[in-house]
This record gives sequence, C-alpha cells and structure tokens, in this order.
Amino acid sequence: MAAKDYYQILGVKRDASEKEVKQAYRRLARKYHPDVNPSDKTAESKFKEINQAYEVLSDKDKRQKYDRFGDQWQYADQFTQQRTQQQSRQAPGWDFRQGGTSFRFEEGGDLGSLFDELFGGARARTSRQPRAQRGQNIEHPVEITLEEAYHGASRLLSLEVTEPCATCRGTGRVKNGPCATCRGAGVVSRPKRIEVKIPPGVKDGSRVRIAGKGGQGSAGAPNGDLYLVTSVKPHALFERKGDDLQVAVEVPLVVAVLGGEVKVPTLKGKLALKIPPETQNGRTFRLVGQGMPHLGGNARGDLLARVNVVLPTKLSDKEKELFRQLSALRPG
Repeated sequence: MAAKDYYQILGVKRDASEKEVKQAYRRLARKYHPDVNPSDKTAESKFKEINQAYEVLSDKDKRQKYDRFGDQWQYADQFTQQRTQQQSRQAPGWDFRQGGTSFRFEEGGDLGSLFDELFGGARARTSRQPRAQRGQNIEHPVEITLEEAYHGASRLLSLEVTEPCATCRGTGRVKNGPCATCRGAGVVSRPKRIEVKIPPGVKDGSRVRIAGKGGQGSAGAPNGDLYLVTSVKPHALFERKGDDLQVAVEVPLVVAVLGGEVKVPTLKGKLALKIPPETQNGRTFRLVGQGMPHLGGNARGDLLARVNVVLPTKLSDKEKELFRQLSALRPG
C-alpha cells in the first residue's frame, strides 16, 4: 500500500504554518463531513484521511517525526531511544536492539530497508503487546443563533470517530499478517452520536472542549477530546461587538424633542428607556449588563441603543400649520 502524503491530503506546503494547517483542515472538514454528504462513501473516506492527516500535522512532535521518517513516523521513538552511536570495525553506524534481536545500520545505508527488516518481523513479535496511545482529538463545526449564544444550547451530534481495532488490539497485525478488519492500520472508524452542551457567551470561532468525548484510547490510554468550533448566525436586530450588542431604537420626533419613554429590545425581552428632551438623531445610550455573557464567567457586556428619530408622515392640516408656526419661530 502506497504511503499517504498528509501535506497533499490537506493541500498545504511542507513549510505551512500551524494556522495554515488548521485553516485547510477546517475548510476540508466542512466540505467532506458525513453530515454534509450523507451516504457518500467517497466523501466519508476523504473525511477520514483529512482527520488522520490533521492529527499528525497539528501536533508539533508528531509532525517533526513525520517529516523525518515519513509513514514510519510512529516507530521513531523506539528507533531513537534504543540506537547507540558506536564505532564498528568495518564502518561507523548505529547498533539497534529490538526485543531479543540486534540490528546494525551502517552509515550511508538504506534507512527504509532497516525499518522493513526491523518492523517486518518485530511487529509480529510485539502484536501481543499493543502500545498505549491516547485517543484522537476531534473538531466539529456547530452553527448556532445569537439567542443560543446568549442563553446556551445543546446539540445532538453525529460524529465519525477513530478507535483501536478490537481484532488486532491496535497493532495492525494478526498471526504475522495484516489485520483484515482494519487492513493493517490498527484503527477503525465508526459513527457515534453524542449530546453536547454549548455554554453561554460563545463567539464565532470559539473552541468548546468536551473532555474525553473524542476517539477511544488504546491499551488503557485516555480518550481524546471533542472540540466544538462555533459559528454564530447574523441577527436581524442586533450587531455583536465582542460581548457588547448594538441595536437601533426608533424614537418618534415628538419624543426626541420633548422627551419621553421608548421600548428597547433585548435578547431576554424589552426594557423601558427614558429619552431626555432634545435628543439628537444617532445618539447612543449604554444599557449596562444587557449585552452578551462573558464565556466562562458571570459578567455581561452592555447593550448600545442607537437613536433613530422617526419623522411623522401623513400629517393633518393642523399638524402642518403647527410646523409652519415652528418654522416661523425658528428661522434658518
């Protein structure tokens, strides 16, 4: 089976930054997610590849090993920890011991051949001792309304999680051959449904961690985490600025001139706002604590009510005469 190029799968260059890797993953994950492509096996397979690639390239340590050893990166720790730099009578190289077998890598030799020699037989010998590995972290996009961001919400999600193969116990080998269940990968994917809580105060791009709800760990290792990446839909009335909200409030001309009271909409009902006499169009009133809740805290932002003076229409003859008298009193 040909080795997969994780950089090519995500469509990024080998020197791509962590931000570029994450942006590429989010774009592709949204495109190929099973919820977006129901019953599409090609998209499902692509989604699995994208998650595998991101799991490695988003982890600094794993990425360094992958850049050095390619598809054999999982065995880099065993190789590095056990090799010793010694001098050989014939040629300088590394002595390497795996289990009860000794190997020799000569300088200038083929590292790929050494891995084939080492792990071709060593995998069979270690198949009874699966390596403990933490479960896969999973990111899942969630779209919510501004009301849900204000009050909090819950979602029932359908996820595709990667777990250690039960047949081979995550080793990829059964009786000196590749595991037929996982095809030698050591992991299998399965659908998973989970109800999650979205806390009040989330914003566009917030990452909500659901501990232990990612992929299953192997050999007693802990499960991975689930990260909800939220996006908040635009609202018809309110515009969000951080944890503050802005809203336009229509104020009749008479109230703006003489003063009075108007109703201001909020995300939990309407409030009375006193308008002082001679209030100008565009003036903004700050209603403290009536904005969005701070994520993970008890405080709240403010509501900024911007006055929109409404001119009267369909004036009667008497009203028109009153405006003419006002015009005469205040020329220019």
